[in-house]
Amino acid sequence: MIEKRSFESLGHADHGWLNARHHFSFADYYEPARMGWGAIRVWNDDEIAANSGFPPHPHQNMEIITYVRSGAITHQDSMGNKGRTVAGDVQVMSAGNGVRHSEYNLEPETTRIFQIWIMPRETGGQPSWGAKPFPKGDRSGRFVTLASGFAGDDEALPIRADARVLGATLKAGESVEHSVGEGRHAYLVLAMGSVEVDGQRVDARDGAALTGGQTVTIKALEDAEIVLVDAE
Repeated sequence: MIEKRSFESLGHADHGWLNARHHFSFADYYEPARMGWGAIRVWNDDEIAANSGFPPHPHQNMEIITYVRSGAITHQDSMGNKGRTVAGDVQVMSAGNGVRHSEYNLEPETTRIFQIWIMPRETGGQPSWGAKPFPKGDRSGRFVTLASGFAGDDEALPIRADARVLGATLKAGESVEHSVGEGRHAYLVLAMGSVEVDGQRVDARDGAALTGGQTVTIKALEDAEIVLVDAE
């Protein structure tokens, strides 16, 4: 089963400095049918105005992945970490038993991100943070694991969930397959372009929820940048 969630159907909050779309219930957007997808709890499509951002605030017991679509985000946290993550790159934060962090767009242009929250396999533990570049050329025509909670995914950023965050870039006409295991949940969003998922069209910033026990073929109708999370 493939359930498309069009960009127009997403929750929306425009705070001026932040223009956010919510694939799942978040903050003032509440939709009982969209409380999450398996262990995937949040997928926000955020546009952050120049020289603005999220001031220090707390998190606990959540794996938080930030995929930068354009611009850059500057992170600082109560563990002493500070870093700037640019377009195409990824940062992860395991909130563990508690952490405070800020995320600012210190650039002269709008920064656009996907922020994804995944529930951890167990609560507690010391918080952690990391970031890594993932050149888009390395993902050409195939999925690359960007973040993972599985042993053996040594090139990926570590998270504390039974999940993988995958990225791919496809040229128009190229295809890639993804198998969703029985009992698992996958969610796909296009950062740009358009594709067909087993014949169903998905455009930029649309979402597609994929149930377990199926292998889907993703064919690019035009050059496309794909982010996919495969979780419990």
